[in-house]
Amino acid sequence: MAATRRRAYRDWQYWGKPVPSFGDVQACVLVLGLAPAAHGANRTGRMFTGDRSGDWLYRALYQTGFASQPCSVSRDDGLTLRDIYITAAARCAPPANKPTPEELRNCRPYVERELELLPNLRVVVALGRIAFDQYLRILKSQGVISSRSAFAFGHNRRFRPAPDSPILISSYHPSQQNTSTGKLTEKMLLAVFRNARKAAGL
Repeated sequence: MAATRRRAYRDWQYWGKPVPSFGDVQACVLVLGLAPAAHGANRTGRMFTGDRSGDWLYRALYQTGFASQPCSVSRDDGLTLRDIYITAAARCAPPANKPTPEELRNCRPYVERELELLPNLRVVVALGRIAFDQYLRILKSQGVISSRSAFAFGHNRRFRPAPDSPILISSYHPSQQNTSTGKLTEKMLLAVFRNARKAAGL
């Protein structure tokens, strides 16, 4: 994906590798996205950085007190996160932004390990149905839930998979497909992260 560059970025040296997660290691909220965007995180090397989805996400995180600034353009722009950690269901930019089942299976252990390494985790925000399903697969494989049938994806829905597990909040993904059509508005995305703050007791 790094070999094909947009004209606006033809002079950039693309990251072009699996994109690492980003955020506060003491976070009580985890954001689980889909995958690095071809000309966003795949270019900059930081989750949700340098594309329209990231513009929407970081603006909402800034307005809800999770981010130090409302925009993210590069790994060196000074942005820091508080109480929140960002990862993705797939670590490399997939063709047509649609990771295959095999890619998701290959990347799942990384998400599982991150869940173990976040000792204060109280809330998981799944951005989009693919991330939502990936998280539920993890819970089912760990025996936290016996079935996924009780979990219907929808915007700003809150679930408690088990008494001692993090609260799960589902959200539409801030992709251009959703934001340009009005399926997801800034007000709707803000509501998700206000819900996450409240659920985390912040």
